[in-house]
Amino acid sequence: MNRLALFDCDGTLVDSQANICRAMEECFSIARLVPPDRAAIRRIVGLSLVDAIARLVPDGDTALHQAMAEDYKHAFFTMRQRGTMDEEPLFEGIADTLTALEDTGWLLGVATGKSDRGLHHILEHHGIKQRFATLQTADRHPSKPHPAMVETAMAEAGAAPETTVVIGDTSFDMAMAVAAGAHGVGVAWGYHGPEELIGAGARIVADHALHLPGHLHETWSGSSPAAV
Repeated sequence: MNRLALFDCDGTLVDSQANICRAMEECFSIARLVPPDRAAIRRIVGLSLVDAIARLVPDGDTALHQAMAEDYKHAFFTMRQRGTMDEEPLFEGIADTLTALEDTGWLLGVATGKSDRGLHHILEHHGIKQRFATLQTADRHPSKPHPAMVETAMAEAGAAPETTVVIGDTSFDMAMAVAAGAHGVGVAWGYHGPEELIGAGARIVADHALHLPGHLHETWSGSSPAAV
């Protein structure tokens, strides 16, 4: 079986929080609701859009959540069209980490709450889209932590749960890994803290991208490190 390193996108590969917060604030304003603070918005990054908005507006109905999701997508697309988006850089060390994993035989993939269009845009912008053997998005799957994205990625990559590592910054990513029977490795530079990631099932939490290849080797080889 192939070894698959399946990355989350926002908060794991790229730092996109500023644009996510701006688009969310815009869709709340259109709905004539007071936008949540940015800390609350960052907490729901990683979920599919309707599910994320439902968490932020628990008293709203499905129709409101869906309408706000469409307004969010429009706001995001408008920022991109007008060239007013903040920079969405790769986190430090990510490019070298992808190379190191490829050089040691890992297949790479992405499992994200973004849309197909949004994911393809950001990966193409950074020139890394071709490096991923499988791309799974919210357009074709239930929201994390449902295991569908991981299960489809494994099928496409010819990997098994025991040879698959889900790498992400939120408890949703780690719970998704557990639900699929895969390993979870958290990252400390995203939106949920290390203790929360461990509590959701992460075997370890990397504090820098360049530490990931070593952690993946330890995880795949069957060790169970406890230190964060």
